[in-house]
Amino acid sequence: MRYIPHTDEDIAAMLQVVGVDSLETLFGHIPQDCRRSKDLELPEAMTEWELNDHMDDLAGRMAGAGEYKVFVGAGSYNHYIPEVARQLVSRSEFYTAYTPYQPEVSQGTLQAIYEYQTLTTRLLGLEVANASMYDGASALAEALLMAVRVTRRTRVAVSSLIHPLYRRVVQTSLEPTGYEIVTLPSGADGRTDFSGLDGQTDLAAVAVQSPNFWGCIEDLAAAEPVVHADPKTLFVTTFSEPLAYGLVKSPGACGADIACGEGQSFGLPQSFGGPGLGMFAARKQFIRNMPGRLVGQTVDKDGQRGFVLTLSTREQHIRREKATSNICSNQGLCATASAMYLATVGGTGLRALSRLNYDKAAYLKQALQQAGFKIPFAAPTFNEFVVQFPQGFESAHRELQDKKIVAGLPLAPYYPDLADHYLLCVTETMGRKDMDLLVREVLSCLNR
Repeated sequence: MRYIPHTDEDIAAMLQVVGVDSLETLFGHIPQDCRRSKDLELPEAMTEWELNDHMDDLAGRMAGAGEYKVFVGAGSYNHYIPEVARQLVSRSEFYTAYTPYQPEVSQGTLQAIYEYQTLTTRLLGLEVANASMYDGASALAEALLMAVRVTRRTRVAVSSLIHPLYRRVVQTSLEPTGYEIVTLPSGADGRTDFSGLDGQTDLAAVAVQSPNFWGCIEDLAAAEPVVHADPKTLFVTTFSEPLAYGLVKSPGACGADIACGEGQSFGLPQSFGGPGLGMFAARKQFIRNMPGRLVGQTVDKDGQRGFVLTLSTREQHIRREKATSNICSNQGLCATASAMYLATVGGTGLRALSRLNYDKAAYLKQALQQAGFKIPFAAPTFNEFVVQFPQGFESAHRELQDKKIVAGLPLAPYYPDLADHYLLCVTETMGRKDMDLLVREVLSCLNR
């Protein structure tokens, strides 16, 4: 092997600087039962064709959306992707583009991101958007850290109906800093109960998700004056299904100061959970506190329109202690795919697609109600909703999986008081016969 990263002499010199005598000592703080003491047990090398067969075998064990009827969303949604968007994003000038530090040779990449930012601001109803974050969870964490910077306060309120994994990322990001997280409870209708904000005068931000994790559409317009009763507190909205904003009012129109969330629904396949796209927009007055990259429009020395990275306040560009974020990248290809999807679908198409998702979910919800199952929350929903099945539905859920039907996500692991409650999702990819089949098979399993 010609490439040897470090010689024994290099390693010894570095160990001497850090004050230890061996690599074993360097890693000594790691418990022995967490350390690997022998080589990985890998199978023998395979030919290309053997490897293809092996991968097909592994894929065949998965409940893939192609063969299975999967009625699960919960932050990752199965939507059709226009072939034109799929083909365009695979072009090498987009697919292999590197960070556009040199604008004179990166105008195509910069313009693509600028168009994405423009579409994001129009969708979310705010004035500025960044070039994207890693995913919806990191976008929310960065939004709350931004609110702390803007307000110079150290407490944030977070709805319990925000995606549980988003809340875990927020906790991981904020707790080491000593910032306090206040959790807002849910109300009987399936929306956030904001009554706990009465008398709170020291919050940096209040964060709410709409549609929330239970699929319910929050009344953001009614929440806004409650949040802004203290004018210094920022109203942060997040989302895991941005397609809803083709039908409901945008966060900006409802008074949000920051809107952020997951953009996977816009042209990105589910791909076993990733990659995602963190969408992030805010009011212009907060632009200098925004995290991540920002592409701006300018003119060159000849007066021609051009695009550049601007207001770069990430730690890669300035001193770490002065940086707004340590996220030194963006989901460039995913953002470009999202822009292509939105441009292909268009405003009219987005509204029609949103309406189709809403109508199909409403059809399944009504069918389950008519079959005798309870819909516990009265708030309006978009393309997913909660159903309360009879006690002990777990065995029926497993039996349905054997029939290649995934009948929703059990909520008890995330909300222990919601035993036998399942979160079901329907997108445009589900037909009426698929939904009718689900209802029939659920009844069949329970009536045995």
